[in-house]
Amino acid sequence: MQSLPLSALRAFEAAARTGSFRAASEELSISPSAVSHAVRKLEDIIGDELFEREGRSVRLNPTGEALYRHVETGFEHFRLGLGQVASRSRHLLRLHCAPSFATQWLMPRLRHFLQANPGLEVRLAADTDYARFLRDETDMDICYGPPRDSGLLVRPLGEEVVTPLCAPHLAKTIIEAGDLLKLSLIESAHKQVRWPAWFSANGIIPPAAHGNRFDRSHMAIAAAVDGMGIALESTRLAEREIARGDLVAPLKGRAQDVTYIGHFLVCPAGVRQRPAVRAFSGWIAAELDLPASLPQ
Repeated sequence: MQSLPLSALRAFEAAARTGSFRAASEELSISPSAVSHAVRKLEDIIGDELFEREGRSVRLNPTGEALYRHVETGFEHFRLGLGQVASRSRHLLRLHCAPSFATQWLMPRLRHFLQANPGLEVRLAADTDYARFLRDETDMDICYGPPRDSGLLVRPLGEEVVTPLCAPHLAKTIIEAGDLLKLSLIESAHKQVRWPAWFSANGIIPPAAHGNRFDRSHMAIAAAVDGMGIALESTRLAEREIARGDLVAPLKGRAQDVTYIGHFLVCPAGVRQRPAVRAFSGWIAAELDLPASLPQ
């Protein structure tokens, strides 16, 4: 199989089907002598002749007929497989996403995206690894922080507001920023904006790290909902909890929030014209009120 002569098999199949090296050469866009040479190469590999040559026409001999049945079936399977894969790639989006963004923002909206794009399927993976574009396992990635790889199309997904969030009963004890120093502060271990940055923005010396710590925003948000303390989180990621009243921003309008660009939509340039990629790019842009097209 390592030395399977596909080019010779293509020439053999075309010549057998058309009954002519010349007709096969026109179909394959090569010279008749190239077809003849390819067939000779295949006959040398097999150790037997495949055609009876009669002037400008050729006719399969019994050996050729036996081989042709298998080659014809094989090429038909190739065509069917390629057609299925090509059709599937038009209607399949392989998406990778940062875990908290996937849980808190994307999943609550994914149903609406699929309803707006009937027939499209999504394969979603959510972990902290970067997408493996080089292995062709992913079409698009929503990553936390700028992507590491070069040569990708990158769209920042807009500014996020980072502010203290807590359960409503805890908010009653918070009047000003300094009141947080007396409460349990929930730490998010891998956030770009953490408590020291927020306290510094509000002119307060940050306290020593204390309280419960979680390595994902969705866990910190869940802990805050359960009343375990005050979380410093993106209002985008916590919008469901805020909308339901499970979390409130106790210092809204009374303290300085921190804004930053945390998430990026990225993809290789080669996939940007795929219908599924274009559909998702346009949809997420509309959801976040961003420009409709991917950057060049």
